[in-house]
Amino acid sequence: MKAGPLRLAAVVIAVLLLAGGSLGYVLHARHRERPPQQAAADSSFTLDEPGLYFRDSATGRVARLPARGAPRVTGGPSCDRFYAAGERALCLRKLPGLPARTRALVLDRRLREVRGVTVPGIPNRARVSASGNLLSWTAFAVGDSYATSGFSTRTSVLDLRTGYLIKSIEDIPLTIGGARHHAPDVNYWGVTFARDDNRFYATVSTRGRTHLVEGDLRNWSAKALRENAECPSLSPDNTRIAFKKKVSGDPRAPWRLYVLDLAGMREHPLAEPHSVDDQAAWLDDSTVGYALPGRDGRASDIWSVPADGTGEPRLLAPGGSSPVGVR
Repeated sequence: MKAGPLRLAAVVIAVLLLAGGSLGYVLHARHRERPPQQAAADSSFTLDEPGLYFRDSATGRVARLPARGAPRVTGGPSCDRFYAAGERALCLRKLPGLPARTRALVLDRRLREVRGVTVPGIPNRARVSASGNLLSWTAFAVGDSYATSGFSTRTSVLDLRTGYLIKSIEDIPLTIGGARHHAPDVNYWGVTFARDDNRFYATVSTRGRTHLVEGDLRNWSAKALRENAECPSLSPDNTRIAFKKKVSGDPRAPWRLYVLDLAGMREHPLAEPHSVDDQAAWLDDSTVGYALPGRDGRASDIWSVPADGTGEPRLLAPGGSSPVGVR
């Protein structure tokens, strides 16, 4: 039995409506999944004002807390990781699409871009030397967590004095236990620079163990100082290192914040009882700042704790990460 003209027309119209609705849903879904626009800093937002600078979780942009109790000031650039020192800032952005890529942006004190580098991987750690001359960043090339096995990192160092970029520091000659170490599984992350713009500290992972290493850029060498010290952060006076130490096999809470006295290689735990998966930042010579998973559903919050192991944690900025004190 053949369909009449009116029935055939109704079927055609229904198909067109369904197709239009599907197309509209696809376009809406694509629009919804489109990554947010990466914003540059507002002209009035610079590093000239002292305070706590950090990534605001709600906007993805850098914000500032001018003083204790004052409301945060927004308007910085969009960054996934941020750090600043001297005359420079470093902003890491995850680029859209696959494979994962990171854009490392070197910014001046007005937070305007002066150089950009694109590397493979997911933004993870960012540091600037006290002078602003040296910058380092780490990206996850494989995996996305230090608590899982099989991750791979790529750590770069940029010297603004010469413009020379070390794309990966993995080939730096490494000494462990007094012997030259060769292994295909060497990974570096979490660089922190000394005031001489030559010496640095970092984490190296190899053969299932992590080590705190001291590096020498001028002589292009690195030596392990001790085991089980990750994401080091050198104090402003260059005498102590804040780091995360693995204290548990529980992947949900494996780390605890510690401080190491470099002169005697003595360590003590800080008063933060929670597991901290972050490269802590010294806000001054006696205070360490860091991010913890947020309460009330927030991505993360910024806390501080005394560096001598006394006191108790204090909430500085709800809904924030990548803290750095700018003077």
